[in-house]
Amino acid sequence: MEYMLFLGSVESDTALSPTDPGFGEFMSAWQAYNQKLVDGGHWISGAQLAPTVTATTIKRVGGVDTIVDGPFAETKEQLGGYYLIEAKDLDEALGLAAAMPFTDASIEVRPVGYRPQP
Repeated sequence: MEYMLFLGSVESDTALSPTDPGFGEFMSAWQAYNQKLVDGGHWISGAQLAPTVTATTIKRVGGVDTIVDGPFAETKEQLGGYYLIEAKDLDEALGLAAAMPFTDASIEVRPVGYRPQP
């Protein structure tokens, strides 16, 4: 079954530049995590998102669209990226999500193609 892992964090907490001290160590942990997903046959896709200052949102109310600069939710924690993975069940998906090298973040795990059972 496919699961989407949504990565949420305070944007300013994760904004490292390649010239910052510790950037190589930070990235090597993520590269190792990505390789673990690939080696285990779990990797489908994933990407980091551009900062929220690049976001544009369409808000539709009563059939009328309004275009707004910025993300759809006004909160400190923002969606920073995602992984689409293959896992046998929710427990395995949660284990894979928990292995991410985050220190301060939230990871929402959701089945893809979910169909409620009658």
